[in-house]
Amino acid sequence: MKKLVGIFVLLLTIILSGCFDNKEDIQPIVIHGKTMGTTYTIKTFPTEPSLTAEALKADVDTLLVAVNQSMSPWVKNSEINQFNALAENTFMPISDDFKAVVIESVRLGRSTETLDVTMGPLIDLWGFGIDKRPTKTPTPEQIDKVKQTIGVDKLVLTDEGLAKTIEGLELSFSATAKGYGIDKVAELLESKGMTNYMVEIGGELRIAGRKALDQPWRIAIEQPDAPIGKREVHRLLAELGNMGMATSGDYRIFYEMDGETYTHLIDPATGKPVKHDLVSVTVLHPSAMTADGLATALTVMGTERAKAYAEEHNLAVYLISKSNEGLVTYSSPAFAPYL
Repeated sequence: MKKLVGIFVLLLTIILSGCFDNKEDIQPIVIHGKTMGTTYTIKTFPTEPSLTAEALKADVDTLLVAVNQSMSPWVKNSEINQFNALAENTFMPISDDFKAVVIESVRLGRSTETLDVTMGPLIDLWGFGIDKRPTKTPTPEQIDKVKQTIGVDKLVLTDEGLAKTIEGLELSFSATAKGYGIDKVAELLESKGMTNYMVEIGGELRIAGRKALDQPWRIAIEQPDAPIGKREVHRLLAELGNMGMATSGDYRIFYEMDGETYTHLIDPATGKPVKHDLVSVTVLHPSAMTADGLATALTVMGTERAKAYAEEHNLAVYLISKSNEGLVTYSSPAFAPYL
């Protein structure tokens, strides 16, 4: 599934290693693949030397294909497309994976008021969805019409399944599905006894344990104003421990039309792309899915609201904003240990 928020975390670690009680030289497994419209990289140590990269990749690909089949709008008969075509007030039984993402997405939506997984039609209206970008700016009437069909308050989840209370409501997990896929892969690795790993999908990640010679993972936040085509380090972080990490920003996905620049980040309250000084948000959280959703929600909020929300909820958040003097940064108290 193609992710609609700009998430780019520079992974400085190339080789993964770890500490084991025995002194046998166990080589790392490193696998790469494609999923959700992007790529993935996994680095881990096997607990069993007989486990091969080929075998692990087969298990990972099977898992990610199932997640994609459930949540991708680009898969014709996916679970999410079946729900989006569903009539109002009709309950559809849903998978455990789908249910988990719905529950967390709705929780984050109600808490932040800026993450709305029913906002797909607005994303499409502004040209950041499956359809091509518009040839002219949507009118206020078009925006208002679409806004009538969105809102997590119009979802009903019961033991029967999931329903919508209004015709035309659609789901889009672009801000949470990729993080969920990362969490699922991490669970798979841990079920095989692996405790030293890095799982990365499209720049978002989750890490656990340590790497070579008992060294911590070193992860960097990208410089948001780097020249086009180049990626530069903004800040190298200290040891993260077992953590998920996601970064969202408005500096990669945008277009210009009628003399205006439109980013892919849309405020559900206004129905329009955001225009403010916050250009990058990095969130650390044990769950990559939660970090994923929060990064998008905080970016939509803007600098001051994001600061207040992070401090109120004790979140590990790092903000980069534009000012007349250049880029300015903010780290929440919970983020301070990682600087």
